[in-house]
This record gives sequence, structure tokens and C-alpha cells, in this order.
Amino acid sequence: MSGPLSGTGRLGDDLYLVAHHEITGKPHLPPRALGLGLAAGLLGELMLARAIHLHGGLVMTGDRIQPDDHLTSTVLEVIHAEREPLAIRDWLLFLARTADRDIGRRLADAGYLASASGRWLSRSPRWVPVDPDSAFAPLVRVKAALSTPDPAAAQHVLLGRLAAACGLAHQLSLYLPSDAGRRLDQAASYLNPGLRELTAATQAAVDSALLAHRA
Repeated sequence: MSGPLSGTGRLGDDLYLVAHHEITGKPHLPPRALGLGLAAGLLGELMLARAIHLHGGLVMTGDRIQPDDHLTSTVLEVIHAEREPLAIRDWLLFLARTADRDIGRRLADAGYLASASGRWLSRSPRWVPVDPDSAFAPLVRVKAALSTPDPAAAQHVLLGRLAAACGLAHQLSLYLPSDAGRRLDQAASYLNPGLRELTAATQAAVDSALLAHRA
């Protein structure tokens, strides 16, 4: 892949594109589930970079790595500022409040999204993909990771598992093989225990949020 199909290389960005309509930019998920999924995407980026890790359900700081973009750098600074490690659920809930807006702006800055209203400085713009095909590219990468097992494709496996965890199983079923769920479960062996814990915590947080909403 090249150009807009190559993506930014960031987990949260790919998950954002999967979670929004390729033409209208409207989300496929309720706000709470969307925010939690994208929050997990941001934490996953830091975990893949070994800047943080999970231990006993707590988010711990890892190697002193400086992320290459402003958003994840800011998230890491906030994590470092806490005196005591907080639970992964706490961080998911905290980051979920603004994750959709923050990642949308990051993708817009990278040239993947444009404001539907044409007002770039609008306080809460609705973003639409500049190239609709770029919204499908992350799913193509997930499909490739499942077709050709490779530990180097851990990020794409994680993308698929987080998408399923936050409620995007239907979207996955539209573009992935019918046995994609089984293959994702098998490919989970490429993820370290912390990343598997992240997907489980995301699923639990989303389920809890949806149950609370229905109640």
C-alpha cells in the first residue's frame, strides 16, 4: 500500500477509521463504546512502543521513550504525572472523554480527514475521510495479518481484537473472512499478556457502559 492507503502507522488512527463511515464520517458505535475503544487504541500505541505496560491490572510506566506525535506524548505525560499507578479501567474512562475528538484532529492534521462543514476551526467539527478507500485500508491490513500469520503483524491483530471488543464485530464481518473471529483468537498468541489484558479490559468497560445505558 502507498499514499493514503498506507495509513499513519498508529493503532488509534486505524481504529478510528474502522469505527466511522467511509463517506459520511458518522460513527458506527454509540459515543461511550467509541470513546472507550479509541482510548484503548491510544494506550495500545504506548504499549506497543513499550512506553507503558500492564501489571496486575495497573498501568505502569515503561522505558523512557518519547512518542513521535503530540497526542500520545500528552497521554504519556499525564500517566507519568500520577504518583501511584492507576487501573487500566480508570485510564480507559478518563481518555474516553476526548479520544474521538483528539484522534479525529490528529488524522485531520495528517491529511486523512477533512471537516464536513468546511470550518476547520469549528469547536466540534464532524470529520469525513478525504479518501474513502483509506477507511478500508486498516481492515485490509487486519485481513493480511490473519491470512499470513506473522508475529510482526501484532499491531494489526490488536486492531482487529480491539475493534471486536468495542462493538465493531459487524464491520469486521462485512470485509473479513467468515472465520475471522476464530483466526483473531488464534492470532492472539502474537500479543503479549499486557496487550491481551488491554483487549479484555476494553471489552469489559464497553459491556459495562452499554449495560448502564440500557438501565
